Amino acid sequence: MLGTPNAARNHAERSERPAPPTATDRQGRRREETRREILAAAWAMAGEHGLGGISLRELGARVGMKAQSLYSYFPSKQAILDAMFAQGAAEFYAATTAPTVAGPDDPRARCKEQARRMFGFSAESTPRYQLLFQRPIPGFEPSPEAFGPAVAAYESMREQMGAIGVESQQAIDLWTALLDGLTDQQVTNDPGGERWAGLVDHAVDMWFDYVTKTASAP
Repeated sequence: MLGTPNAARNHAERSERPAPPTATDRQGRRREETRREILAAAWAMAGEHGLGGISLRELGARVGMKAQSLYSYFPSKQAILDAMFAQGAAEFYAATTAPTVAGPDDPRARCKEQARRMFGFSAESTPRYQLLFQRPIPGFEPSPEAFGPAVAAYESMREQMGAIGVESQQAIDLWTALLDGLTDQQVTNDPGGERWAGLVDHAVDMWFDYVTKTASAP
């Protein structure tokens, strides 16, 4: 009977169960899975031929559809690049905003840890680095939505710098220039190697000493 404790409990448990997925839900999941498959294939092509070598015909063939069918998932090649940028920017944000192991009493070590993360992420994938931090595709600009995680990552970096007493825009610009320069050398001249990776800590030491000296100057 519904009025008994057990019946009432069973009724409540049934009421709390999530509704079974509808045909629309399943269709939406399949569509999202296909979009992810297309993006994975686009990244693979970019790794083989460069970002400028992404061909819609070949991309469609890689995911088992005609080039025209891609437009059901992305309205243009620019939209594919925009989705790739959004994905890469979100990954960059996640990689650079995780808590550091070094504590607040060791700002130099915290800076080195963060620099290694930024360098490691950027050097891991040349096409992703180029898409996020350079301008390899003439006329391509990420949408505000795609660019959002990149802005959030930069603001997080500024907050981390502020936490160790670095608030000068000049010091922050020097920080990004140093890391970008090391990364560019690595992906251009020794992709997959360690030649410039081994200089990250030394670059941070130089930057930290400069910032400390500047801050203490009269």
